[in-house]
Amino acid sequence: MSLATAAPLGDAQAPIRIALNEWTGQNITAHVAGQLLEKLGYKVQYVTAGSFPQWIGMQDGSIDMTPELWTNNLGEIYPKMLEAKQVEPVGDLGLNARDGWAYTDATLAICPSLPDWKALLEPSCAAALATAETLPNGRLVDYPADWGTASANEIEDFNLPLTAVPAGSEGALVAELQAAAAADKPLLMRFWAPHWLLAKVKLNWLDMPPCDPKDGGRCILPSPVIKVVRAGFGEKWPAAYAFMKQYQLGAEDQQKMMLEIDQNKKEIGAVVSAWVDANTTRWSPWIDAAQK
Repeated sequence: MSLATAAPLGDAQAPIRIALNEWTGQNITAHVAGQLLEKLGYKVQYVTAGSFPQWIGMQDGSIDMTPELWTNNLGEIYPKMLEAKQVEPVGDLGLNARDGWAYTDATLAICPSLPDWKALLEPSCAAALATAETLPNGRLVDYPADWGTASANEIEDFNLPLTAVPAGSEGALVAELQAAAAADKPLLMRFWAPHWLLAKVKLNWLDMPPCDPKDGGRCILPSPVIKVVRAGFGEKWPAAYAFMKQYQLGAEDQQKMMLEIDQNKKEIGAVVSAWVDANTTRWSPWIDAAQK
């Protein structure tokens, strides 16, 4: 390809500053984007900023992009910045994030109509999930109480013979799933993806009851995850802008890297570099497209 047809790098001497939020998955998304932008010819800096404080950085120019924004957790500043055209969404990340009720393979044996949520109305299904704590209802292991009560509200709204029992912590949720999978026992729980545990343990997702997606307190739905850049990003770094529109990272890839970082205690840069080296056929078309 000739230089005449290549998208200009723009200000290649100015580093592209990428927000690092509070969780490992987002950090992985940021570092994969950063390493690929470096291959495209840019300098990159990572800026630690919370998912809400990062918008202050976008306003004052100290942050140029956030590559993984969960649209169910926007805060108050982002919508105002979007309306004022201070930021620009550049597409879905392709993460295929999940948040909902999930179950082990052993649960399917006693609730064969799964993943249809109406399977939970069957008395035999509820009885098989029941514990001494929940009889006669089945048990749904819920998020910790301080994370919200949407599961209990959905159970009430759809008259399901279940009782939501909050886990004490994320660690307790993980322990429940690990134990049930190891013992091949039925388990119904609220969980989310991506999560490092799902790189080790199989989990099936229920088709949730229909509800109003605008009512987060009574409706559990997966959230779209998008990429956002600061206004003027495309003018300053045209090829980077074109690349970010192409950039995708799925939950399965992210989960495998999360496992290496969170559980095997490997350094994030090395883990991401290994993924980049092993997936040239995945990202090369994004770079090629950005250079046209």
